Amino acid sequence: MNNGSSERRAVITGMGVVAPNGQTLEDFWHTLRHGLSAADVIKEFDPRKYSSVIGAEIRNLDCSRYLDAKKLRRYDRSIRYGVTAACRAVEDAGVNLASLSPDRVGVVEGTTVCGFESLFKAHVNYLQDDPTRLNPIHVINGYAGEGSSVVARELHIQGHSITLCSGCASSNDAIGYARNMIRDDDADVMIVGGADANLLEPLWASYCSLGVMTKRRDNPQQAMRPFDKQRDGLVLGDGAGCVVVEELAHALGRGAKIYAEVLGHGRSCEAHHAVELHPEGIGIQRALHKALRNARLHPTEVDYINAHGSSTRLNDPIESRAIQTVFGAAAPRLAVSATKPITGHTMGAAGVLESIICALTLHHQEIPPTINLEEPDEGCELDYVPHRSRPYPVRVAINLNAGFGGKNSCLVLGRYAGPSR
Repeated sequence: MNNGSSERRAVITGMGVVAPNGQTLEDFWHTLRHGLSAADVIKEFDPRKYSSVIGAEIRNLDCSRYLDAKKLRRYDRSIRYGVTAACRAVEDAGVNLASLSPDRVGVVEGTTVCGFESLFKAHVNYLQDDPTRLNPIHVINGYAGEGSSVVARELHIQGHSITLCSGCASSNDAIGYARNMIRDDDADVMIVGGADANLLEPLWASYCSLGVMTKRRDNPQQAMRPFDKQRDGLVLGDGAGCVVVEELAHALGRGAKIYAEVLGHGRSCEAHHAVELHPEGIGIQRALHKALRNARLHPTEVDYINAHGSSTRLNDPIESRAIQTVFGAAAPRLAVSATKPITGHTMGAAGVLESIICALTLHHQEIPPTINLEEPDEGCELDYVPHRSRPYPVRVAINLNAGFGGKNSCLVLGRYAGPSR
């Protein structure tokens, strides 16, 4: 996809995942295209006293290839996830960061609760121990920007490092930020990630109090049901993902593989409610309009949307109607699927993981399904690709995320048709 402009173009040349449904790109894609959910009853702690018992855990993760024993003890879970995903993405891209000018490489990470684990430990220690002898590591790890700082240190990136926090839209915004850095000639390579450790018991209890999680207590893989009449909430998950976003000529010059091109990005804020979408979906509509305008695309040129699909009673029909409003006559031919029932809702990591899903969709020319959709609810009237993946010549894919506080983010990816290797 070429928008005809002479401006610098950004492409995705490497991807890494640490997800409940797969820790390699191959496993991650296999579970997605076959609709194999990672949801299960929580094993990390006994969840039976809570209103929700089903989550999407990361199990048997070995980070020792990237972090030594001391660092594994020191860093919070979200930081370990983020570093591992970033290292895997750089390996997949085959880029030698040490050979690049330090000022031409940067890191940007999206998160919602990075640092929560250490802050909670510090609070417990303060209450139980001598408050004058708190562990300083808890202060450092509790800093919201420590995830991007550690990634920069581990990969020796000195040009740029920043953390974005816009709820579930955080890492989608991070990719848009990276695209702008490359377009504006501030960088040639950006390491872009998202990471969150949501399945810590105090945090789990807090999410239960919000009432947004499924209350089903059996058949875990069928618990999260976006757009379905029987949906009752989301399945919370841990996770991290990372992409290498690179300037096109730079990528071609080193013979890099190219998964997708980052064509545009749009964001909006509804300023309406802490967790609920505006009833008319005005924020989602504005983000979609801005992203299409930024990508210089007409709605008829879009083939696929990876929906936010939170599986909550209020949000799913609002999101559906917003898509229908923006795409108008083109809406009936648009494929829309929600993949969170497979990955779990990984909050700050959701944006980058679902952008990776869009890139893999473009790469494999196959659209992943919306599982557990038996009977679409009133107001949910799009083509949600139910049950089974669908081979399709996808040219343009959109990742749509809606974060807490009405923060909406829309990323447009295109299939790169030019030379790659």
